[in-house]
Amino acid sequence: MDYFSEDVMSSSELLQAHSLLWSNSVHIVRNLSLKCVIELGIPDIIHKHGQPITLSKLISALPIHPSKAHCIYRIMRILVHSGFFSALKVNGEEEESLSLTNVSRLLLSDGPASIKMKSFFLFHLLPEVVAPLHSLSTWLQQSDGKTFEHGNGKNFWDFLADEPKHIHLFNEAMANDSQLIAKVILTEYKNVFEGLETLVDVGGGTGTMAKAITSSFPHIKCTVFDLPHVVANLEGTDNLNFIGGNMFTDTIPPTDGILLKVRVYSTII
Repeated sequence: MDYFSEDVMSSSELLQAHSLLWSNSVHIVRNLSLKCVIELGIPDIIHKHGQPITLSKLISALPIHPSKAHCIYRIMRILVHSGFFSALKVNGEEEESLSLTNVSRLLLSDGPASIKMKSFFLFHLLPEVVAPLHSLSTWLQQSDGKTFEHGNGKNFWDFLADEPKHIHLFNEAMANDSQLIAKVILTEYKNVFEGLETLVDVGGGTGTMAKAITSSFPHIKCTVFDLPHVVANLEGTDNLNFIGGNMFTDTIPPTDGILLKVRVYSTII
């Protein structure tokens, strides 16, 4: 193959390649802009307003320094463009008003438990959670075990154990995710559980998913199988119990069905 030269690509292909690199290089700006908006409570402010809100009214409700007010416009434009909010003109007003979309409704603090994902999003942007990704190339060149330990000097579970506020955020994030998934599964795919008498939720955490299943199918006896420190002191019921163990080294209890929702934390970090 000939060595690369600028003549290999047409102007159109060059611009497409440039556009892809550009958009990915500033991708983090969108995520951190959304983090900022959540921390400022903007989804809640728009929701409590009861109707689309103008930018000027939104700014007046924010706990920000007056000299930074103009920055809110730029941040919201990024998130409108990304689909997290919508902008429209209401009743012939010159100033656009902002409203929630289906995505930003998941970020409300007082939203229904089955559609709350605020904690899930914020957890994954914690500096310690993001840090391993910044040293991924270095990790690949060394014999270190997990990326999280390489980036933070301790493993993921020790990190949570050392930071009560982070373990709370993590548990809330996982519970919120399970509630949303359970809502969809138990509404659209209830037939999956037909014929089951027993079910093991591997990595089921504090039992959010299992509780939803046993509530809809009282005849199914569910077992939550997770690390000992996760299920310690959790109380079961007639059709729900908790067993401590490691899915990679211990035997999963005998059952008619196994539920595996998310295994990212055990296998990667």
